[in-house]
Formats: sequence, C-alpha cells, structure tokens
Amino acid sequence: MSRKVAIFWPGDYRTRPNEWARDQSRETTDQLIAALKKLGRSPYLVEGYLTRPDESIAKLGPIDDPMIGVFVHWTYAPHTVDGVVGKDNPLLLASNFSGTWPGLVALLNTGASLESVGREASRVWTAAEDWTADASFMERLDEWCSTGRIHYGDSAIQGAGVVSKEAARLAAGVLDDIRRRRILALMLGDTSMGMINGYFGPRLLYPIGFAEHKVDQAWLIDRMRSVSDARVDDAFRFVQDRGVTFHWREADAEDFTPESSREQVREYLAVLDLLAEFRADCLGWQYQLGLLNLLAPSDFAEGLLNSHARPEGNGEVVITSTEADQGNLVPMELMKRVLQAKGLPAAVMFHDVRWGARHDGHFLWVLLNSGSCGAYAFNHDVASLTGVHSYRQPAGYFPVPGGTFAGESLPGTITWARSWLDRSGRLVMDLGQGESVALPEDVREAWWRGTTRQWPFMAADLGCPMETIMAHYMSNHVAVAYGDILGEMTALSQSLGFRVRVFGD
Repeated sequence: MSRKVAIFWPGDYRTRPNEWARDQSRETTDQLIAALKKLGRSPYLVEGYLTRPDESIAKLGPIDDPMIGVFVHWTYAPHTVDGVVGKDNPLLLASNFSGTWPGLVALLNTGASLESVGREASRVWTAAEDWTADASFMERLDEWCSTGRIHYGDSAIQGAGVVSKEAARLAAGVLDDIRRRRILALMLGDTSMGMINGYFGPRLLYPIGFAEHKVDQAWLIDRMRSVSDARVDDAFRFVQDRGVTFHWREADAEDFTPESSREQVREYLAVLDLLAEFRADCLGWQYQLGLLNLLAPSDFAEGLLNSHARPEGNGEVVITSTEADQGNLVPMELMKRVLQAKGLPAAVMFHDVRWGARHDGHFLWVLLNSGSCGAYAFNHDVASLTGVHSYRQPAGYFPVPGGTFAGESLPGTITWARSWLDRSGRLVMDLGQGESVALPEDVREAWWRGTTRQWPFMAADLGCPMETIMAHYMSNHVAVAYGDILGEMTALSQSLGFRVRVFGD
C-alpha cells in the first residue's frame, strides 16, 4: 500500500455547521497526521470541506492514494460517496468519539451508504486525547495502513435463530393483514441531507408488502393556507391541555413565539389532510433542506404524529419517519403492527445513534434526534402529552423559528430495529433487544448538554458491545419500541423476505 495517505474533510452543505466544527476538524486531523507519521506514512490534506457532490467528484475522484475521511460533525454521504464510488483504493472513515457534533452519526450514515453501492471502506475511532497513545486505535490504523482494511469481530451478530410458536403465530397474523392490504407510505419529498442508505424505492418496497406515493412537499405551502384558523385554535388548545410545555422566548430563542408553534400545528393538520386524501398508512417527511427557509421545522408535527394523543386523532399513532428515511419507516411501521397485535401501546421512536459512554459498568448509547420521538417515551401514557417540551430548534440549523418535540425517555425494556440495503441489492433487517436506562440527574444533564439539549433523549443499552455497533451497524438511525417484540419482528421480517441479523452477546 502506498506510503502517501490523503486526508479529506466531508462537510455539511450549510456553512454554519462547518464553521462550528472547524476547530474539532483541525484538532482531529492533527491527531490523525501524528498517528500516521508514527506508522511511517506520509499524510497530506485535501484542502477545505467538501460541501457538495461536485466537490467530492472533483477533489477525490483523481486520487489513487489510500484515503481517510475525517468525521467530527454531520456530513452528507454524497460528499464522500460520489467521489470514491467505482474506485478501489483503500478508504477509511475516521472519527473522534465525541457527542459535541454528530460526527459519529455521519460516519455511520456514510458507512451504510458506501455499503449500499458496493464500495469497500473501513471504520476507526478513538476517544483518546492523544491518539498515538491509544494502543488499540494504533493497531487498527496500522492494520489498515498495511492491508487496506480493518477487521472487526462479529461474534455478537447472529442469524435469525428459532422463535417461539406464539411469536411465529402472531407474526403470521400481521403478515396476513399486510397481504390483504398493502402498506402505503406517503413520501413528502425524497430522502434528505445525503442519506443514500435511506431510500429503497418501489422495486424493493413491493416485495416486502409496502408501496410509496410521492408528493412534492411544496404542496404543504399551499395546503397550509386551506387549514382554517378554527382548526388550528382547537389543535393548539389540545396540545396545551394534554401537557406540552413550550419554551417560548427563552435565551437564544427570542424569536420562538406562540405563533411559531401555531404554524407547526397548522403544518401537522395539513399533513393529516394529505394522509387522509391518499389513505396512507405511514409517512416519510423530507423537510430538510427544501423547506428549511420556507416553513417552521417539521419536528413538532412529526412528534405529534408519532404520539397516541394528538389533535384530530383516533388514539393511534401515525408512524412518521423524519428525513423521509425508508430504512426506519419500514421497521417502525412493522413494529407498530406487531405491538398492536400484542395489545401493547404502539409507539415507535425514531432516533440517531449519537454518542455513548460507560455508566455504572455498562456502555450506554445516547439516542437523540431532533423531534420524531413520540410522547409515549416520556410518560408511558397513551392519553397524555405530559413530559413533552418544545424548545426552539437551533437557529444555525433551522432559520425559521419553530420548536422540537423533546423529553427524557423513561426506563424499560426496548426492542430496536433498522432495515438497510446490502451490496448484493437485498434488504436486511437488523434487530436487537436492550434497555432504556434512567440516569442520575447530573449524568443525564451532562450527556444531554454535551450533545443537543433541545432534542429528545434516550440513554440505551442496545444489548451488544459498543464496538459491534460502530463497526457493523448500517445506519445513523434506529427505530425503538418499548417491550419485547424481538421474536415477532424476527419471524415477520423473515416471512417478508429480509435477511435478518440479530445483535446481542
């Protein structure tokens, strides 16, 4: 393998997030350069963030040396993938293990996106202050420098295995329902912010019992005009009466007002009308970046849809996948149906795998996404929105003021899932079981404020080693439900034709 190694910075399309993360990008790159030089390599930096696909093509396409992408904040997968696809030079995705910015989220999304297009890549990370002093990291970096790839054990990933007769029977009933009426997903726009791994399309959806109907999300701008003020008044009163706490006009949120939240409620009602018009079962909602400068953030509406207690509702959730991510939408809808068949509350939470740390002898992940987590996670009460807090979305990401749908997730047994596309073109369902954990207040606040305090929070033991997730998990997103539905989801996924992987030690 060549002694020369190219280091590049995948970036966000938006300027401010890149600027926020620039110091960490420089610090991480300096650490990486020192580590490579210690191993006798000659690293060089591709100047500047890659903020568009054309920049990735222009700057990475001509490079035949081994390459390392540095991930310390959110980056769009095409800002790596489009410049390296079709090439076979060794590629490494490297990150500082930090929750300050969503660098680990970007690494997981990019790794999954590369896998879906058949491009080999390895992953490496460290939380050490001095990377050269982390023996495990240095061994892995040396392995990549010597062989062009890093091998991680996969003993904590199993095949589907045997499920109980009761789980198989219940899954068969859910399957019969799907065969009687195909699941229709209303897609408001396409996948957002470079999530190559998040779109399946009709050719993959049809065999697993789903169909999609795409609606240009620009329709929302017009449809919101037809939502009467009286409906908005009633819905706004409903969410306040059911317990939502709005954090209007707080520090750094002076422009977040009751009118901002009313417009988010209007947005919710317009989406309800679209769902009713097309008789859709579930929803994928792009929002970013197309509506970013035109409408208030979609997160409050998404949180309401994923809640049992919602305006003009029937007591059931409408599974809603943020960023129009079908890789989460599919398992979320299947989990909802399994939960309903078992007589359990059918809320399914949408999260990023943001960061993690050890607490009380266990490694816990911080699951954190901007707002598609339903209220049930915060109160375990299908009739209430108590525990929901709406903070202004950070202005650097969301220029139009609007609130989140946030809270602290309660402890309990969880089942988690994610579907993804492997390089052979087959859909895979990853499944696992774990626990949502209640942290001491000081630990919880330190972890929450060390990530994004305005977003819904879950501290979770995913039931497998941290390294297994970092090395083998194929997404930045995860679907989480309270309760044990692992056997039923295994049986249902197999019956629908997924290749199943079960994570657990």
